[in-house]
Amino acid sequence: MTEAEGVLLLHGIARRAASLRPLERRLTAAGYVTLNLDYPARTLGLADTAASIAPELACFGRQVSWLHLVTHSMGGLVARVCLARSRPDNLGRVVMLGPPNGGSEVADALQHMLLYRRFFGPAGAELVTGRTSALSALFGPIDYPLGIIAGSRSLYPLASLLLLGPNDGRVTVARTRLAGMADHVVLPAAHPTMMGNRQVLDQTLHFLRVGRFRPM
Repeated sequence: MTEAEGVLLLHGIARRAASLRPLERRLTAAGYVTLNLDYPARTLGLADTAASIAPELACFGRQVSWLHLVTHSMGGLVARVCLARSRPDNLGRVVMLGPPNGGSEVADALQHMLLYRRFFGPAGAELVTGRTSALSALFGPIDYPLGIIAGSRSLYPLASLLLLGPNDGRVTVARTRLAGMADHVVLPAAHPTMMGNRQVLDQTLHFLRVGRFRPM
């Protein structure tokens, strides 16, 4: 095991690990060891996705002094399932970027469309706002240091018409929130590009270091 702290990075549903490269570079420059994990976001549901990455999460966790997680979009839901099932003893802090913790009205509107189901797969159907009891049971309580960054700019004006309140084009600010979170901040960033936004990167690093976002 190294004395360095580690950060596991989990991308969103229609993305790959490459989408988090700017964040990975920033974390590495700050002295963190990183694992930017590709996972089958569009071929498995949340439960099976969490199971598929559990061995790598555990292995990486054993190699670092503290294991932090930084996620984008659906990656936050995958992280919640992983931590509810098997939390590392050396879990540090968790930062979620634009997580659909309360689902998304965009998924509500598109879930019955064949193209949506084929492209986003089983997990796409689990991003709706009205969750089954079985799906809700996958997520444990937030009793670890969690910071959530929500975006307030949209690159999708039509999609934003479906979203009730300030949003990043995919998720409303309100639906990013979770009971038990340590801190929450809203930044002028859009859902698909927030991972490279300077303010998002700065605030992510600040939370990993002190457990709070920098006051705006």
